[in-house]
Amino acid sequence: MDSIQIIAAGPKNVPYSGALYAGDFIYVSGQVPLNESKQVVGEDIETQTTYTLEKIEALLAKAGANLNHVVKTTVFLTDMKNFSRMNEAYDKKFKEIYPCRSCIEVSQLPAPVQIEIEAVAYFPKK
Repeated sequence: MDSIQIIAAGPKNVPYSGALYAGDFIYVSGQVPLNESKQVVGEDIETQTTYTLEKIEALLAKAGANLNHVVKTTVFLTDMKNFSRMNEAYDKKFKEIYPCRSCIEVSQLPAPVQIEIEAVAYFPKK
């Protein structure tokens, strides 16, 4: 387990890590648009997408990485009709290389939100 390092713990009383460094990769658990007070940020998919990506960006920053290091994301939407609007907000956050991505419609998420995003970043330790 020496090659696995916790970047951020998960919520209290929930058995998962928010982000882990494993080898040269950073794995970020699914993030949703809830602030620290557990309030939903934004009513529209654009705001929720942007906020969720900013949460991922903040977790990556704890390891010295940023969104340019992301190689794969998985997006979960509660309504695929929001795909194009989500995609517009998503596009604004990635500048150099777009990561590989899957987008899946789900019937419900663990919070009353419209989106959840998980990410994998490639960031070799120096």
